[in-house]
Amino acid sequence: MESTWHWPLVSCLQGLYSCRWRRQSLPHPTDCCRSKLEAAAFSALMAAFSLTLLFLYFWTQAKNDYDNFDWFNFGRMGFWFAWSMVVLGIAALFFSYSAVLMILAVCLLSMGQRLTLHWSHKIGVMVSLLFAISATAVMSELWGLEWLTVLLSFQVTAPYLHVGGVVLMTVLAWPTALHFFSSIGRIKRVLILVVYLCVLLALYLVPLGMYSPCMREAGTLGPPPTLIGHRGAPMMAPENTLMAFEKAVEAGCDVLETDVVTSYDGVHFLMHDRTLQRTTDIQKVFPELSHKISDMFSWSELKKLNAGDWFLSSDPFNTVSSLGEDDRRRAAQQSVCTLVQFLDLAARTDKLVIFDLYEPPEKHPYRTEWIQHTVDIILHNSTIKPSQVLWLEPHLRQLVQEMAPDFQQVSGKALPIDELKMQNVSRLNLHYTAMSSQLIGYYAAENITTNLYVINEPWIYSLAWCAGAHSVTTNAPHILKAMKQPLFLMTPTEYKIMWLVTDVVSLLLIILLFAFHRGRARMVRRHLHSDLKAIQDTGDKYVKF
Repeated sequence: MESTWHWPLVSCLQGLYSCRWRRQSLPHPTDCCRSKLEAAAFSALMAAFSLTLLFLYFWTQAKNDYDNFDWFNFGRMGFWFAWSMVVLGIAALFFSYSAVLMILAVCLLSMGQRLTLHWSHKIGVMVSLLFAISATAVMSELWGLEWLTVLLSFQVTAPYLHVGGVVLMTVLAWPTALHFFSSIGRIKRVLILVVYLCVLLALYLVPLGMYSPCMREAGTLGPPPTLIGHRGAPMMAPENTLMAFEKAVEAGCDVLETDVVTSYDGVHFLMHDRTLQRTTDIQKVFPELSHKISDMFSWSELKKLNAGDWFLSSDPFNTVSSLGEDDRRRAAQQSVCTLVQFLDLAARTDKLVIFDLYEPPEKHPYRTEWIQHTVDIILHNSTIKPSQVLWLEPHLRQLVQEMAPDFQQVSGKALPIDELKMQNVSRLNLHYTAMSSQLIGYYAAENITTNLYVINEPWIYSLAWCAGAHSVTTNAPHILKAMKQPLFLMTPTEYKIMWLVTDVVSLLLIILLFAFHRGRARMVRRHLHSDLKAIQDTGDKYVKF
């Protein structure tokens, strides 16, 4: 007689999945779905689950650049909002919904039930699928560089994703074996087994192609990369203000990075955006000039602006709540910082400086001499030593070397060695997605160091550390400085043990599950044969009677 203890659970699962709270099918069906429509719905559910998982993984790994995404949207909408967190919340919601339905479906299949997805869930699955497809397409078009971040993330997450994938396939062995041994058609049985074994074999062998610079022998790890404060320490103070650079110094940065703009009357000041809308109160002080580019303001106008209130109200990194009252008062009083103030601060604290120098627009008085004017200010109007300046601007580099031979030349491109030596370049400044142990080692052999920008997440910093990067530019120096060693650091031997143990245990469990279902199927067939024989014998008796 069939065991009935689990039917309350089956009824509950069916109710959640199909909104039918009564027993709907016999155990061990020959098909997983009631109709072709239900089979299509289950296929759509699997696609929605897979694609929402892919997008959620993509977006969580993109966290390093959420500030760039929000800044991108600010430039188009005109107001600051944490759109990155909104996208994360929506992605998590759709994934959770499809994951719950997927778990229900697997549980029902494991109990030998046919699937019948309720129409409301069918609509929800299609909405989840459309979101995943459209969001992935839009982000790939607007922010395709983040796929390189995803590829980098596999260097630290792949071993754990491998374990998770193997565990998932081991769990799926139960419904797979159940439907393999209960299916009548030979083609269907072979197809089920071949697909399952191909995916399983691929997962077992994936580690053969894995690489991570953090898988290394003990004692071979180099020193941690030094830190460059990106616009100061913008998580702890308004960016490009004196307070931000003071916080960067306190957090242990060896280099201070900024953006330099030339005012209409020749005063160099620090500003990242081409307008003043995001990081000053320009709309309050000069509302009619809020869209005017920053280069076209005089210094007397710029001095009237507050450059700190926006940080407290916008809270771009969601860190304002961690600041004390004194820091909040200081932040609210910050003004636009000049290049000379910035250089003098670096001179007092014995820090190196690097900056992006913005070319003035047409009809600007300093349009033709912006480079020479900047070098002249550094050499004659500030207290910084020329050797403390890392010069990044490639335009008129030879002229700059003649004017200031002690500047350290930096290239923003990974050019051939001969070309770099011809320009006296001693450092590279590359985006972190260009990270490569081979590339960094190649230039290091020629005494050219490599800086990677902008790295805020500990896992990317860990990769940069393991890859041998000499420095990184960051918004989060206080977080990265606290790291004692890279995350996910392991020896090749430890990784092989982790890989082999996972695969062997999984294989043994799968063999046991298939053997169990094979024995169970044989027992069911024997019982059916006995029942049929009993019925036949009973029929024969009635015929004789």
